[in-house]
Amino acid sequence: MARDVYGLDLGTYEIKVYDQKTDSIWKEKNTVAIIDDSRIFAVGEKAYRMYEKSPANISVQFPMKDGVISSFSNMQYLMQCLLKDRKNRIAGAEYVIAVPTDVTEVEKKAFFDLVIHSNARAREVNIIERGIAEAVGAGIPIEETKGSAVVNLGGSVTEVSVIAMGGLVLNRKIHIGGKTFDEAVVNFVRNNYDFQIGRLTAEELRKSTGLFGEEKEMKKRIAGKDLTTSFPGYLNVSPGLIRAAVRSPLERCVQEIRMLLERTPPDVWRSLQKNGICLTGGLANIPGIDVYFSELTGFCTTCIKEPEYSAVNGIKLMLHSKEYKKKIYSMLDERYRWMR
Repeated sequence: MARDVYGLDLGTYEIKVYDQKTDSIWKEKNTVAIIDDSRIFAVGEKAYRMYEKSPANISVQFPMKDGVISSFSNMQYLMQCLLKDRKNRIAGAEYVIAVPTDVTEVEKKAFFDLVIHSNARAREVNIIERGIAEAVGAGIPIEETKGSAVVNLGGSVTEVSVIAMGGLVLNRKIHIGGKTFDEAVVNFVRNNYDFQIGRLTAEELRKSTGLFGEEKEMKKRIAGKDLTTSFPGYLNVSPGLIRAAVRSPLERCVQEIRMLLERTPPDVWRSLQKNGICLTGGLANIPGIDVYFSELTGFCTTCIKEPEYSAVNGIKLMLHSKEYKKKIYSMLDERYRWMR
């Protein structure tokens, strides 16, 4: 009987899981709701629906921050609940976790400990560098390419990876992500209209507005609080205002990406100019973002289908490939003996 194998992509705001036995991928919100600062009573989507709507004694928290685990106990409880609810046969399974490269070994170990010391009773926990998984999921031939760039536009950070001849030449995190853009929209509306909106409203506006548009576009009606009267109200917002709000953080993000790519060796840089940039992550769904990146970086930029699933799709492909499976390693081998 084949062992159960699960691939995990733990994002700041969403968890994606690949189940090899059923060949399926599912996702859940990476959120916990805590009552009276003492007890977790809701996790996942149920907890996320309370965000910015909960009473004073309920705190909605995200156990991960900037791509790494910030609250180990909450994250472990969340994972145990999600796996227990989803399957009743998780004991003795093998897990493959996509982890950021630009983190300390202690932060990597936290991903390992999250599963190995949980009630999942995992038989084996292995690690794959997220930049490699992203590239495989994006369809990049990592063993053959002499220089390809993958930019993961995530919920709280942007991760830049340059792959050449099967390995990572460069991997860095930029602390700009979806949350940065949402906060920019909130601040822009407040400063220009004396109107307060929530981050989830800002997120909806950002997701529904492309980076390019026609001169005459329909305004969007949003609910919030009029700061001049302190009463709830409505505001009609033009898509142009949303673009103006996200322009500054987006330009800053693109400039930092270009500076990072310029640090690559000359031969890799030459290949990058030929192969261009592949955008992954949830923000890559913004209409027109590939054109925007192409214009500001000078690199040909493409977006894959369903970019938010690129890492977990990469794990899926690697588990089915003998060649790619060699890129998955255990933190219990000789290099990580101190972690036992």
